[in-house]
Amino acid sequence: MVEYFSAFAFIFGTLIGSFLNVVILRLPAGRDFVRARSACPRCHTQLRWFHNIPIISFLFLRGRCFSCKGKISWRYPLIELLTGLISIWLFPHDLSIESLSNFLFYFSIASVFICHFMIDLDHQLLLDSLNIYLLIIFLAQALQRTSWNFWFIGGCIGFGVPLLVTWIFYKLRGQVGLGGGDIKLFGVLGIFLGPLGIVFNIFLSCLLGAFLGLGLIFAKKLSRDKPMAFGPSILLVAGFQIFFPEEAQILQSWFFLP
Repeated sequence: MVEYFSAFAFIFGTLIGSFLNVVILRLPAGRDFVRARSACPRCHTQLRWFHNIPIISFLFLRGRCFSCKGKISWRYPLIELLTGLISIWLFPHDLSIESLSNFLFYFSIASVFICHFMIDLDHQLLLDSLNIYLLIIFLAQALQRTSWNFWFIGGCIGFGVPLLVTWIFYKLRGQVGLGGGDIKLFGVLGIFLGPLGIVFNIFLSCLLGAFLGLGLIFAKKLSRDKPMAFGPSILLVAGFQIFFPEEAQILQSWFFLP
């Protein structure tokens, strides 16, 4: 029975991953990602249903468009594979309403994180539409399971502290330190992580971002005067906190030791 659940979860995850690829490509451009049919981004030839089978179609077509023979990015099947594996990892085996509800909640978070991550890498944008979606599901969960001071103070710290730091940096240097999307994402995450959790996230995100930035500069993949997408650092730390809460709590307790 477990094998059937895993197979179903994987297929479900890869199908969602295929949809996430469409969202990542079209949402930043303001294009319809629900009703418009899939097409090759180079020759714009519409794809048929058997060209859209997650992972399998890419392998069958050998990573090339069936029409213009242009290369298809490996990113598409990798995202489909990733969401499939995440679905297996999160999928419950008791199929109770509560378990399925938790699965949809956490799988939705993972899906939005993937979209946020890839879009920020491509365009250095953390879109309001994705932040609003996270806000809705986090707030709905918080109202049911946590006290108002936990999510309210967490949200205020998550939004207020980065905004204040950005404002001070702008006054001192005349440059914007953090983008609006980063600040909003911190605020939304604060609702779920709470006061201590979001402070820990801000600290660890900045630390991770600094290490990644220095590594890219030393590897000559990033110039010193070019801004780096900060969203992936925020999302990696938040993903660690949300999906590995016990390990994150241990690390967080060390951080807040008196």
